[in-house]
Amino acid sequence: MKLFSILKLVKKIPKTSWSSKDPLNYKPKFKTLFFLILGLFLFGLGETLLLASGAGVSPWTVLAEGMSIYSSYSVGICTFVVSVTVLFFWIPLKQKLGAGTVLNVIIISMTFDYTLPYLPNPETYELKVLQAIVGTIIVGLGSGLYLTANLGPGPRDGLMTGLQKVTKKPIALVRSFLEITVVFFGWLLGGTVGLGTVIFALGIGPAVAVGIYFVSKNFK
Repeated sequence: MKLFSILKLVKKIPKTSWSSKDPLNYKPKFKTLFFLILGLFLFGLGETLLLASGAGVSPWTVLAEGMSIYSSYSVGICTFVVSVTVLFFWIPLKQKLGAGTVLNVIIISMTFDYTLPYLPNPETYELKVLQAIVGTIIVGLGSGLYLTANLGPGPRDGLMTGLQKVTKKPIALVRSFLEITVVFFGWLLGGTVGLGTVIFALGIGPAVAVGIYFVSKNFK
């Protein structure tokens, strides 16, 4: 099936036999938890591939990388700090934590630190860009798995939806505001903004849609 046809078909998160009926379920089935953890690991692995490529990283990782350069702490630790800080903004927005929210903070941060030493650092620009594309695709697949688990949004997604409810602004405008803001401050701190950042910004939507389609067709 052509990519454009897949993008048109994916209009919502699918419900599978292992999807949680309640996003605030703190005692999910083993299968639900397995796919959630697998999805979050793949999400983190894709982000780390972008970082290792040297071609530029996703907006929120620009901020974490900048903090890492400024503070000398690892990107994983800085990602954890950013995620926890974002969760504090959930309080006035009255957002609720799910098991997936908590595991999102922990697993993605750990994946950065535990996989980065083993990932390739391409020397040619063409390979850097190729690795950035592969990383974006893997983030999309991971998103398809963890979103389908339906155990609560990640910190940044919850911030986005919470702000949208308060401001009544279009979700795209709120998301763009957040992404541009974190890229700006991350860049000021020395985070890497490059073609990989653009690839992620333009490609993550289609990658997530393809990931969701793949999950719905292969993981009933």
